[in-house]
Amino acid sequence: MKQIHLLLSIALTGLASLSSSRITAAPAQPNVIIVMADDLGIGDVSPTNPECKIKTPNLQSMADGGLVFSDAHTPSSVCTPTRYGLLTGRYNWRSRLARGVLSGTSDHLIPADRPTLGHLMRKAGYHTSMIGKWHLGWDWNKPDGKNIDFTQPVKNGPDINGFDQYYAHCGSLDMPPYVWVDTGRVTAQPDRTEGVAKAEDRYGWYRKGPIGSDFHIEKVLPHLFDKTISRINERASDAKSGKPFFIYLALPAPHTPIVPVAPFKDASGLNPYADFVMQADHHMGELMAAVKKAGLDDNTLIVFTSDNGCSPEANFELLKKNGHHPSAVYRGHKADIYEGGHRVPFIVRWPGKIKAGRTTTALACLTDV
Repeated sequence: MKQIHLLLSIALTGLASLSSSRITAAPAQPNVIIVMADDLGIGDVSPTNPECKIKTPNLQSMADGGLVFSDAHTPSSVCTPTRYGLLTGRYNWRSRLARGVLSGTSDHLIPADRPTLGHLMRKAGYHTSMIGKWHLGWDWNKPDGKNIDFTQPVKNGPDINGFDQYYAHCGSLDMPPYVWVDTGRVTAQPDRTEGVAKAEDRYGWYRKGPIGSDFHIEKVLPHLFDKTISRINERASDAKSGKPFFIYLALPAPHTPIVPVAPFKDASGLNPYADFVMQADHHMGELMAAVKKAGLDDNTLIVFTSDNGCSPEANFELLKKNGHHPSAVYRGHKADIYEGGHRVPFIVRWPGKIKAGRTTTALACLTDV
């Protein structure tokens, strides 16, 4: 935990020198990108599972150039509570959400006066962005108390929780409504109702609901990485001039709907879930390449983790038959109290500042970030 606190203190204070056996001296405040996968197990990536059967070369490269926490945990084994914990440093039972998760139409969970990681980074001089799966609620305009008026502004979204800009969908990718909200405004009105029954597709199912004309389920994952790369390029000049950026990128993958696209579809030789993990790994490679191309590699701290363990939706039996174990050697999975439910990958990279190619057994929790 002390190692995580040390990383954050460097990011926020820009210490000119710091004596540590773990991290070398830091110049100015680094840009910070936190990437949170959705339902990715501790055994699903090679840096935290040597026996992993899914090819994750980009995350392995990130680990080879950085630091891997082998004993990192989430404060919950399901989505919303972990996200609440990451941003507030508190356990979710201190909020109104004593158990379970929010839906795609739930009101905002974190009040504006609750300090968050976004607030902390903004106060330290960062431009702050949230991109992807929010799953902490916001307030839709519901004139009759039920039906959403998508033409009206969304209130109390990530903007009240410390983010200057956000581009997000409200719940998990299997929860309607399926629309993009760009800092309070829906980008395109729903023009149809869409959904896939689990009986039709055990991997690619998602609940039926309204969907925006610019929202395409199978394109969501690459779209969010494209948005993030665009944001990096937009902020690059300011970042080089002393105005760093903080991006919280919350992926919808490999949670359901599990929808890998070519060339990743059938690429793993295991099943669609493994294909989807490979696709997420590929996009992480694109993100890291974009940071380097923008000339920001040496002063950008990237964190990669997951909100909880792998879900049974991944089809454990088939994966096991093919020699892959999403929870590695640990018992349990998503929604379990056992380690497979909350022990997750946690990889940190900051070239030249964090000594490369190491693994630490120090205990860590996402509430400490």
